[in-house]
Amino acid sequence: MKRRAFLIVIDSCGSGHAPDAAAFGDKGANTLRSASRGKDFRIPTMKRMGLGNVEGLSFLGKSRSPVASYGRMREASNGKDTTTGHWELAGLVSREPPLTFPDGFPAEVISAFERETGRKALVNKPYSGTEIIRDYGEEARRDGSLIVYTSADSVFQIAAHVDAVPLEELYRCCRIAREILVGRFAVDRVIARPFAGRAPNFYRTPDRKDFSLVPPRPTLLDALKEAGKDVIGVGKISDIFAGRGITESDPAHGNPDCLAAASRFLARDFDGLCFVNLVDTDSVYGHRRDIDGYAAALGAIDAWLAETLPLLGEEDLLIITADHGCDPGFRGTDHTRETVPVLLYSRSLPPVPLGTRECFCDVAATVSKWLGVPFRSRGKALFSGKGVRR
Repeated sequence: MKRRAFLIVIDSCGSGHAPDAAAFGDKGANTLRSASRGKDFRIPTMKRMGLGNVEGLSFLGKSRSPVASYGRMREASNGKDTTTGHWELAGLVSREPPLTFPDGFPAEVISAFERETGRKALVNKPYSGTEIIRDYGEEARRDGSLIVYTSADSVFQIAAHVDAVPLEELYRCCRIAREILVGRFAVDRVIARPFAGRAPNFYRTPDRKDFSLVPPRPTLLDALKEAGKDVIGVGKISDIFAGRGITESDPAHGNPDCLAAASRFLARDFDGLCFVNLVDTDSVYGHRRDIDGYAAALGAIDAWLAETLPLLGEEDLLIITADHGCDPGFRGTDHTRETVPVLLYSRSLPPVPLGTRECFCDVAATVSKWLGVPFRSRGKALFSGKGVRR
């Protein structure tokens, strides 16, 4: 019997600081609370599904009869970034914290990078992505230099002007960095950040690309692929898993294109998982602390859900969740250590409260159970029985 699961990750949509948030400097963060203060914040479909019934989110307004199961999850991994969160959603808990470089990368890393790429590296320190191209974009455009920077996350970001460094050349340089940044320098992601324009109006292009570490152990995606199931990645999903366990990828850029891709797969017959990342809430609005933009992005996702729910069949499962927080009303510009909401919808499942779960791996356990593919993880499925409405 064919079954489909749609896993939609609203990147950074946290539901309030986690119990250990103080250790990450994030006590008091609540991404959804901040977004709810945005201009024209409207998410009627997610409220109807039960988002406001989740513990700590009653300020959104509770539904008397939620149409989905609802709850929140704590992260078991030691981190608060995209890779860590997505890997845990796929059943892999990261025991060690990801490597970060708050003072920039060691000289031996930069020297090797410059030698292998044949290009000069600028800056090499934590920086805002939009501010760094404002401050160093003209120099990079003029001589074809690569702007290297990082953040509180485990990332080695490379910004280059498209007129001086063609896109494929930038990707080549990123692959070189990925080969260098292993072992004691193993950052989670090398990120290409192309930009265009003229000073002072430089702007990022939509051709960002992530080059991730290969997951150290098999994930749910590997198990599904080995079982002959379809594993479709939309947006940066394939990048996050370094292509592991993916049978088909649609590298759509931005939320509108990713939602459009998800709709195309919804209309298509397949047997397995469609895994979607909606990046704009994080990269465009969360990091830039744009509350109104974050609110509008959630509204657009909600409108898509309103159109999508009636199209789901008896053998379809929809999971909506997040990978970490990035509170647009919090201090700084970094991710925030938060719980994440989880909404579970199927015509074949009765809506029930899910409480607070102890691991994002519950999502992996849920998908493996729904699709009938054995996969061992720390997770426990979010539904009982075989998925037949009682």
